[in-house]
Amino acid sequence: MPFTLAPLPYAYEALEPHIDTETMKIHHDKHHQAYVDNLNKAIAGTPNENKSLEELIAVAGTISPAVRNNGGGHWNHTFFWDSLTAPTGAAPSGAVVDAIVKDFGSFDAFKEKFNNAGMTRFGSGWAWLILKDGKLEVTSTPNQDNPLMDVAEVKGTPILGADVWEHAYYLKYQNKRADYLAALWNVVNWKKVNERFSK
Repeated sequence: MPFTLAPLPYAYEALEPHIDTETMKIHHDKHHQAYVDNLNKAIAGTPNENKSLEELIAVAGTISPAVRNNGGGHWNHTFFWDSLTAPTGAAPSGAVVDAIVKDFGSFDAFKEKFNNAGMTRFGSGWAWLILKDGKLEVTSTPNQDNPLMDVAEVKGTPILGADVWEHAYYLKYQNKRADYLAALWNVVNWKKVNERFSK
């Protein structure tokens, strides 16, 4: 079965004013759709045609760049949309927050480390909160790679991810990546992050 693009789990305008409606429309409907379309083209008629996205991601280092990049783009963006929700103003809570405080010293120290991972990722890529060997860590990956891939410098199970490609923020924030990363904390879906952590 060809891969398909699921609709956003909320309205395009749901993340306003932190992420603007126009960015969400272009990011989801154009950028993410292109990853799905190009992935389907890249696997058509190959042994990868019947593999799941997770199976492709796991062997990213052995597949073509087109499958690796577009498969990663599809997986990462699907994960990203689910990581976000309409702003509620509620403070982060749950078992994952307790673990963050334990592993990073404080929630603010974690945020600073996560934002720094996003800021220091040269060019395009992602910042991640991962679970590795029972402990939370912050890492980043280039392009559309992620910590589940065999090529990742730091491997682990993603709990939270932030897209730091310019297409994720340029319409609203221009070159101010730091402002975008700061705004993202207002729309993190902590319920979903806790679910991932508990699994």
